[in-house]
Amino acid sequence: MKPFFATHAWVRGAWARDVLLTVDASGAWSGIQANAPVTANQDVTVLNGPVLPGLVNAHSHAFQRAIAGLTERKAGAGAAISDDFWSWRDRMYSVARRITPEQLETIAALLYAELLAGGYTQVCEFHYLHNALDGRPYADPLEMSLALVRAAQRVGMGLTLLPTLYMRSGFGATGLREDQRRFASTPDSVLRLVEGVQAQAGALAHVNVGVAVHSLRAADAAAIKEVAAFAANNGLPIHIHVAEQTQEVQDCLNHTGQRPIEWLLEHLPLNAHWNLVHATHATPVELQTVGASGAAIVICPSTEANLGDGVFDFSGYSGIGGRWSIGSDSNVNRSWIEELRLLEYSQRLTQRRRNVAAQAGGFDSSAAALFEAALAGGQSATARPLGAIELGHRADFLVLNEQSSVLLGVPAEHVLDALVFSSPGARFKEVFVAGQQRVDGGRGWGRESGPALWPELVQEFVRTMKTLWT
Repeated sequence: MKPFFATHAWVRGAWARDVLLTVDASGAWSGIQANAPVTANQDVTVLNGPVLPGLVNAHSHAFQRAIAGLTERKAGAGAAISDDFWSWRDRMYSVARRITPEQLETIAALLYAELLAGGYTQVCEFHYLHNALDGRPYADPLEMSLALVRAAQRVGMGLTLLPTLYMRSGFGATGLREDQRRFASTPDSVLRLVEGVQAQAGALAHVNVGVAVHSLRAADAAAIKEVAAFAANNGLPIHIHVAEQTQEVQDCLNHTGQRPIEWLLEHLPLNAHWNLVHATHATPVELQTVGASGAAIVICPSTEANLGDGVFDFSGYSGIGGRWSIGSDSNVNRSWIEELRLLEYSQRLTQRRRNVAAQAGGFDSSAAALFEAALAGGQSATARPLGAIELGHRADFLVLNEQSSVLLGVPAEHVLDALVFSSPGARFKEVFVAGQQRVDGGRGWGRESGPALWPELVQEFVRTMKTLWT
């Protein structure tokens, strides 16, 4: 592979000039030279725009892409009916009950192409849609898992698959509701899914696995500890939804005598392998203890706003050096630019001050503070060397389009600021995964299908949506 040359590249938290970049046969960075003299006859691929590392999307439910835009009407007639996370969840189950493996693959393939175009180069798929339509296991328990793997491989997206434990409908329940039957799993079935994907990983490009527990309400203590021990013994990342909703916090208090994060901290050895998704309703003491443990929090600003979850105490957590990553969750938004912007703006609105991330993170630039922290958190979410133009890291990178209206005339040192805070966001000119071009002009393609893949994905998605909803 020819070396790449960028007039500007984001290296170790700052813009470097005239950067010569080399990639080894495995797709990792093998050379990074700033202020490199490049002659006209040198055999390099010139990148026509500023270069950023690709970002990890640390939390996604791919099948929920099928309801984006379809839950934005009030839950029922009459002003007394509350519309919140729980009413949204009931509507989300309508697609969870009916989607087939083939439909899941089609929806995920379009989503992953959109995420690539939005600047994500690896996605953590929090996967609990395991069973057949009748709730019984498929003849091949990997049926739904491999549909997601095939979708990622088709478009060239990196994938961290997180088979998820889901055993009961809530605190005190002994099983699942009828509309949750496809989620049914045990520690043993989840571990078999992990091992099944691992057995195929050698033949798959940029796929790895972790584990997940849906939530404290969805599994008992013994099962959670069993999955956590497996993750610890095998060096896998482990993810869990926690403290997303005030009702969840109250239910946990009623049944255990402790708040959800409080329970986790007492009963499990949280460390750098743990990723707590949302943590919206965490106390300052809980956040302080999570930060000290080395665990990370996965913040999903667009989904948390869409569902009316609340606002995460970002400035408090960031101010103590807490580790975090960003996720698209329900996939109503597929751009990390918009996620970071909304994260900062939610803090500005609630605190009535500006540049919250910069002040909390010790940067001059809020965009730089947000971007650097999200890059680092992606490594926690995946347990992979991703999200940096650094030797040994996978060569994932984005090429900005300097002709985008939001970047026109912007001085080089303010490009990242304008990218995040001048909307609508600039589209990326090119996206590379492991040194291989995956997006050109905002359209994704796979290794074999070529540029024609994007319209093909669109047509398949439209047909699938018509089948699902008519």
